[in-house]
Amino acid sequence: MSYPQAQRLDLVEDLHGRPVADPYRWLEDPETPATRAWSAAQGDLFRRERDGWVDRGTIGARLAELARSDTMTLPRHRGGRTFYANRGAGQEHAVLTVLEADGSSWALLSPIQIDPSGSTTLEAWHPSIEGDLVAYQLGGGGTEEALLRVMEVDTGRIVDGPIDRVRDSMVAWLPGGAGFYYVRRLHPDLVPPGQRQYHRRVYLHRIGTDPSEDILIFGDGRDKADFYAVSLSIDGRWLRISVTAGTARRTDIWLADIVQSGPERPDLRVVQQGVDARTVPYIRPGTDPDRKVLLLTDRDAPRGRVATTTLSDMDGEQWPDLVGEDPTAVLTDIAVLDGPALDRPLLLALRARHAVSEITIHDLADGHCIGAVALPGKGTVTHLVDRIEGGHEAWFDYSDFTTPRTVYRFDARTGEVAPWLDQEWPKVPEMVTRQMVYHSPDGTPIRMFILSTTGAPDHPRPLILSGYGGFGVCQPPDYIPQIPAWIEAGGVYAIANVRGGGEEGEDWHRAGILDRKQNSFDDFVAAADFLVAEGWTTHSRLGVYGGSNGGLLVGAALTQHPEKFAAAVCSAPLLDMVRYEHFGLGPSWRREFGTAADPRQLDWLLSYSPYHRVRPGIAYPAVLFTVFDGDTRVDPLHARKLCAALQHASTSGRPVLIRAEGDVGHSLRALSRAVELLADTLAFFTVQLISCVPAQPRDG
Repeated sequence: MSYPQAQRLDLVEDLHGRPVADPYRWLEDPETPATRAWSAAQGDLFRRERDGWVDRGTIGARLAELARSDTMTLPRHRGGRTFYANRGAGQEHAVLTVLEADGSSWALLSPIQIDPSGSTTLEAWHPSIEGDLVAYQLGGGGTEEALLRVMEVDTGRIVDGPIDRVRDSMVAWLPGGAGFYYVRRLHPDLVPPGQRQYHRRVYLHRIGTDPSEDILIFGDGRDKADFYAVSLSIDGRWLRISVTAGTARRTDIWLADIVQSGPERPDLRVVQQGVDARTVPYIRPGTDPDRKVLLLTDRDAPRGRVATTTLSDMDGEQWPDLVGEDPTAVLTDIAVLDGPALDRPLLLALRARHAVSEITIHDLADGHCIGAVALPGKGTVTHLVDRIEGGHEAWFDYSDFTTPRTVYRFDARTGEVAPWLDQEWPKVPEMVTRQMVYHSPDGTPIRMFILSTTGAPDHPRPLILSGYGGFGVCQPPDYIPQIPAWIEAGGVYAIANVRGGGEEGEDWHRAGILDRKQNSFDDFVAAADFLVAEGWTTHSRLGVYGGSNGGLLVGAALTQHPEKFAAAVCSAPLLDMVRYEHFGLGPSWRREFGTAADPRQLDWLLSYSPYHRVRPGIAYPAVLFTVFDGDTRVDPLHARKLCAALQHASTSGRPVLIRAEGDVGHSLRALSRAVELLADTLAFFTVQLISCVPAQPRDG
């Protein structure tokens, strides 16, 4: 192919005595005339190529059908009302909805009505304890840079805000709705250049006052990359502040009794600090210092346990088990059912066993298991919700590969499980799901979901392999429209649960970070080899897909083993691992990847950094990069630099393209724009894995 001209700089830096070349450093700045011209030419090239994808329209239409479903969040019960966000079938964005005690419901806030262009998203919302006010955050252009406002529920009147410099902040309301605790970044004038996304603090805001007068509660003098979560018990007594260092999977916790100290100057005391564990206290209303509280923690239990303590002794080193660690399942959430309609208080424990969810029922007094909640299938539950004031009901969201996310209600009196509200689902083709085990080169067993129409390899088919492998994030069964669309067309889809994820607990996560990051890539490539060896596909029909950290996974795989793949799609990928810390949220990820400022860690990063592994004269797969101009997490520069490097180096004749989209970011977007992105992705794979399969495939 004839690619837009991209100057190769003779730029070689000496980093700790190692020469590191960076020929496309100039592509880091999106505003220079050279980068603008290159990006515009790449956009023209992508559109010309896409115009030749004859199945693109059919694929897009089918994806739109498969994406047409009602989706809703779990409910939040406040003051006799229930709040939830609902995106009706075919709607562009979720609408914040109020369900009254009499069963009537109405729309409180619709982003598409506020901004018909569809670029405004509802980032977060938090109803007050009494249910008469809602603090909500709207963001524009996908940047996740939201403005916080407060709305009066009965009238729709804005009574406070906007407050800027918030990003998906938790809001902890004071009783009576007079104010709330929240997290806000310092003003850009008060931080060094390039650090405006950091330097968070916890504040107390009083409704109707200027945000500049907010009272600083916590965070002064701490690390710039610390993240804070704040909550207040429903009775307004116990303030909890949790701190994570970047994305490290450990928490420091402070607790204060603001009834005793007052909300403006909480007497915060340490619950957990400097301990390599994640802990979440569950404090019920009416809890006094000597009453038992529950802790969801992986302290001394990498797969999680439920421990007990008292608020007066919470900072002690010994937390006895209520529900102990399961050796093969990861505990992810709990709920307490202690309403008067029950014979005894109960605890629900949500676990994922090899990425498949289960909910068990326990006696709250001694923790012994007395039953299980019947789930609709072998799928995924992400959270449990109970009534924070007490009750006999719990709600959970469920999905699997053929079932869109659905909210279910569990009644502990009868054991009944049923959909909470009516939801419209698309008609999904029949698929067979298998969870198989293969082995990485070091002998570690890895699990993988394989989805097809047959359930067994009848002949080699076009196959898309995906994965993530980072930050302790799981890749469980979930409804993603491109999977049934691809299988319906005769393909196979596989998801590898590689190390670095959280499918097997915190030890599994840590086996794929820092100096062990190569394990993630070895696991992923071993999945490809297994799929070929078992007859599911061939190397010439095998494509790989990943987004964000999954984009790094795919980038590493295609640059380390280009001969094993025919096509790759990297979405919002992380690819230049030497300079990743200088952009986006990069400084938050040092505990996951390491830092180039340390000579030893630089060696780790250079060993797999996709941008630095490209070599001329190699037949690389076809590659499509998809990036988003509003992405404030992973800067599109990563894709620009690797795209230019591969276009210069590859001898395969297969295309290397970049699809850049404006006014969207890393996460939320309008439904139609999500469908367009998926359609381009599947159309690219269709061309490369079906239309362009050589008569003499490279694997023979």
